[in-house]
Order: sequence, then structure tokens, then C-alpha cells
Amino acid sequence: MNHSPEALTSARGTAAGLRAWLQDWSELAKARLSLLVLLTTLVGLYCGAAGHLELGRTLCTLLGTSLVAAAAAVLNEWMERDLDAKMIRTADRPLPAGRVSPDEALIGGAGMAGVGLATLYFGVHAPAAFLAAATLALYLFVYTPMKRWTAFNTLVGAVPGAIPPLIGFSAGRGRIEMEGWALFSILFLWQIPHFMAIAWRYREDYRRAGFRMLPCRDEEGRVTGLVSVLYCCALLPASLWPVTLESAGWLYGAGAVLLGLGYAYCAVNFAWKPSASSARNLFLGSILYLPILLILLVSDSR
Repeated sequence: MNHSPEALTSARGTAAGLRAWLQDWSELAKARLSLLVLLTTLVGLYCGAAGHLELGRTLCTLLGTSLVAAAAAVLNEWMERDLDAKMIRTADRPLPAGRVSPDEALIGGAGMAGVGLATLYFGVHAPAAFLAAATLALYLFVYTPMKRWTAFNTLVGAVPGAIPPLIGFSAGRGRIEMEGWALFSILFLWQIPHFMAIAWRYREDYRRAGFRMLPCRDEEGRVTGLVSVLYCCALLPASLWPVTLESAGWLYGAGAVLLGLGYAYCAVNFAWKPSASSARNLFLGSILYLPILLILLVSDSR
């Protein structure tokens, strides 16, 4: 149900209305996803600074990156609000449901982007701000429209999703070196099976909205499963790159192998017998894989 601006303003005048408004903006900004962005940025910063974090730079890096990530989420939902209204899982989001007006979302998203980029530029340095701006531009102006054109949108969308650790590494080291690209490659490859599990489970919704996701044309899930397996296999050697660079020890390396095999097992199980259950297990496997891997990397960094 859409609400008039007057009704929205009146409702927010109460304590309950304010709580509902904050909850809507938390959903708009995808707060849970922002936590993942913060984690990967912090790991990149820690590795770039070799464990010697400066409080001011750390706070500016995390604040600026999280604001840009939130802005990307809000502006993406602003651009796709009509399409979100066609999908069951997104129809109740604040914009299509009318709880937040399009003008409010546009102004709020643009404001967060501006403050986030300024924080990175003045509080960290220009390269960090440039990487964040590139992330925002790729996500909004390349990935978002590509979702309606080609199934290759997933590969393009994985690029901005893998840039946050580069922002952190650049902030810590002052430049991007091979350790930073190792983090980028891990994040890039991890995202593909993760998203394939989501897209296959919600393929009917994506099809209804006109999105060209791979699972929308792969009803049996065989190709989607094969792609997931291939990227999990590529992730295994990529996750050992920090060991070969001597930026992490063999404790991390052993953990990376075990985690990678577990992630690959979930992908193989999904490819062998595509179902809602196996797709869910692949999704849960991806959610467990990344934070544990990053914790091991930080714990065993050199």
C-alpha cells in the first residue's frame, strides 16, 4: 500500500513511527550486507597495515566504505523499485510498499554517497575514494541495468562486491600490492556460487521481474550447479595465494583447504541434485565459509 508524504510524516512523529522508519532505512541500506562489507574492508586494512592500525584512519575507512555501500543499496532499490514490486520476496520492501518515498530514498542515498566519498577522500586518501566511487558506479550504472540484458551480469556484479578489501588494503598500505589482489580474487570467486544458490531458489521471482539471471533459463539447475562447482574449484587455489605470498602461514592454509573442500562439496551436492534444500545448503555453506576464512587469515597473518 502506498502512503502519502503527509501520512508518512505524521506517522514518524511518534516513537513507534520513528522506530519503524529506522527499521525501513536499515532494510533499504541492507544493514546485514553492510556488515559483510565492513568485515572485508577491515581485513584488507589489517593486512595492508600489517596489523598496525591507526584509529583515525581505521574509523574513516570503515565509516566511508559503509556509507558508500549503504548508498549503493539504497540507490539500487530506488532504480529497481518498480521491478521489486513484481517479485514476492521484494514486494514488501520500503520503496515498493510505499513506506519510504522515492524522493526521500534518492536524496538519502545520494547524501550517504557524498558523505562516504568525502570521508574517504579527506580522512584516508584519494585512491580509497576513487575505488569506492568506482564500486558505486559499476554497481549502479553497469551491473544494475545488465540484470535485464544478460546473464553475465553476475560476473560484473561480483567486481564491485570484491573491491571493499582493496579499499581497506589501499588505506593501510598506501598502495595496492599482490596481497590486496589476493583478497579481491577470493571475494570475487566466492560470490558466484553464493549468488547462484540465491538466484536458483528465487528464479521464478527474477523471471517475473524480467531479470536475465542464469537460473531463469536453467530450470533443472544443471548449468547453475556446474558453474558453482567450477568457481568453488577456482576458489581453492586462490584462497592459498596469501600463503604463497608469505603473508599468511600454513595454519591459515590448512583451514582454507578444509573450508574450500566443504564449500565445493555443497556445490557438487547442488549440481548433482538441484533442489531447494541443496541450494539452501550451498547458500549456508557460503555464509559460513567467508567469515571463518577471513578470521583465519587475520589470526595467521605475517
